Amino acid sequence: MNQNTSPVSSLDERLKWVDSFSKLLDNQFLLPGTKFRFGLDPILGLLPVVGDMTSFAMSGVLVMTMAKHGASRALVIRMLFNIFLDAVIGSIPVVGWLFDFGYKANQLNVELLRKHYQEGKYQGKGTGFVLAVLVGFLVLFGLLLYGLWKLANFLWYWASSAW
Repeated sequence: MNQNTSPVSSLDERLKWVDSFSKLLDNQFLLPGTKFRFGLDPILGLLPVVGDMTSFAMSGVLVMTMAKHGASRALVIRMLFNIFLDAVIGSIPVVGWLFDFGYKANQLNVELLRKHYQEGKYQGKGTGFVLAVLVGFLVLFGLLLYGLWKLANFLWYWASSAW
């Protein structure tokens, strides 16, 4: 495979944008004077709750697209775990922001998909499966919102009692 060719786009033209979008979220920008790359994910993480939810939703769209184009159930579950981990740890103030700079869930998911394709495990379109993934994603999204709400309540009561 040509080194200049994107891993996903060389395997399936329909998924070319997945590679580009994951790069935007995880590796678009270069820190001057270093080889360190980062994307919109840690920048969005600066906006409490809204930024993390936005990033989680965009990552979910990527996973849905990959599921639609032949990712297996086991692979999609691993991908959902990656973005859920990114969202949960990423929502912790300061620690989560630093985590977002280092943990690139979307790029990891694209690499998992590339390996999946190279191993010949492509399964074609799975419309019914995509609906199940959507429901699973919405459940994870709801759990994440609930957890953030409970954390905010705890912090509010803790701060109120300290004053």
